[in-house]
Amino acid sequence: MTTSQRRRFAALGASVVALSLAIAGCSSPADPAADDSSITVALPGSLANLYVGQENGILNYYIASIAQEGLVTLDAEGQIQPALAESWEQVDDVTYVYTLREDAQFQDGTPVTVDDVIFSIEKAQDPEVSPGFSFYLGGIASMEETAERELTITLSAPDATFATLMSTTGALYVTSRAYWEANEGTIGTSEGLLLGTTPYQVTEFVPDSHVAFERVDSWWGGVPEIETVRVDFIPDENTRLLAAQSGQIDVAFNVPFQQAEQWEAIDGSEVQYLNDLSYVGLVFDLTVAPFDDVKVREAFAHAVDREAIVSSVLDGRGEVALAISTPESLFAAYGPEGAAEALAAGDQFAFDLEAAAAALAESSVPDGFTAELTYPATGPELGRAALALSANLAEIGITLDVREVTIEEWLATIGDGEHGVGYMWYFSTTGDPGEVITYLYGPENPSQYENEQVRQLLADAAAESDPVVRADLILEADELARPDLASAPLWWGQSATAYLDGWSLETTTPFVFTNPWPALLEKAE
Repeated sequence: MTTSQRRRFAALGASVVALSLAIAGCSSPADPAADDSSITVALPGSLANLYVGQENGILNYYIASIAQEGLVTLDAEGQIQPALAESWEQVDDVTYVYTLREDAQFQDGTPVTVDDVIFSIEKAQDPEVSPGFSFYLGGIASMEETAERELTITLSAPDATFATLMSTTGALYVTSRAYWEANEGTIGTSEGLLLGTTPYQVTEFVPDSHVAFERVDSWWGGVPEIETVRVDFIPDENTRLLAAQSGQIDVAFNVPFQQAEQWEAIDGSEVQYLNDLSYVGLVFDLTVAPFDDVKVREAFAHAVDREAIVSSVLDGRGEVALAISTPESLFAAYGPEGAAEALAAGDQFAFDLEAAAAALAESSVPDGFTAELTYPATGPELGRAALALSANLAEIGITLDVREVTIEEWLATIGDGEHGVGYMWYFSTTGDPGEVITYLYGPENPSQYENEQVRQLLADAAAESDPVVRADLILEADELARPDLASAPLWWGQSATAYLDGWSLETTTPFVFTNPWPALLEKAE
């Protein structure tokens, strides 16, 4: 996998407009001595860099979105709403015009200018500076300031996903040109930190330890009650649980389902479960033997008991993936019932060890072989599912060594030309039905999969504005690619977030954590 392909792996929402409404009238600072003036958050992994373009895991989105905004944001239904841009308009198929808020400021008190936004987009386009974003923004033909506070962006071709890309849910984290240039080469590190426009400025970052934020009173959306936010990186699930039980944390992301009852038993806690737009599947590198043999890939596909994984490993918190696109991503096109029907219509590789053995017998390695499957420490359920798959494969003569690694090491193994099989754990922050499948089957995909008909269908879908036609094209591409088994869908997931010590956040949407979400937290009196 090239660096430009390391996307938003390893998932959640309300709009910034909703945030500003929620805290309207709270313009006076909270009492610094009050118990509810600060929160401590437990992250189930560690960060080496705060800049999302450089380190593109989903946890980075959660943390960077505390400090930075895009031109637009997504509301609870996934609809685009104003953020740093007070308004925006799509003039034609390729032209977008944004008008910046007059009161938009960076956390150092300097105004946000059109030049700052253009600079931020240019940095996001740079594959060296932003390997996690450059893939998204290659279709921009020009950017110019066409009036005071007005930015006009022209694309080289129509792109149905572009408007969403101008949010932090997509690929834009606006920063100050002056700040970036003063800290050239250190942005996102403990030396350069981040500068954004939300009510929370990064004040300290210790890689693999913690990051701290302090409130500033310059945000266009108002002044929230929480004054300080500290995020501790605690990869070990048992250590996180002990920290919660001893009252050391207020919020915890990605609570393991197997520990959910213990978290729920903590006095003053609430565990919130949410469909998180995540896709989990096996991804095969078609350049690595013996996975260049479709019969080997077929053996793997038939050896996965997806129903058992969802019921046992996930404790029912998820559902068997019938395709790459999640049901929620197709609601706009088909509605909930229509989406379920469309996804159920596709052919499946059912769990069948006899069929798996038969496929292996017809392969280039009929006597079996040994391979390694890594999974990130932030996803213990992936490890448990991998062990179940390993046990099934052992029955047909394949040895699958399962190894837990850091999230950074796991990302590096995807499409590295050495690991023939890996996990794809992808959170679609935009909720767009074409996001994940375009990554898996489009140009520079991690499987090195070449199918021009599939690629053309996805290109046609990207240029199509009608949601039904788009969805039809995407599902047609999925069905056409399925027999080639570059990928094998496993499950669509949920996430569990724990709120402790009376804290709560009312949401049923997967977009809240790609906004300055601490401003929405409330504490029971």
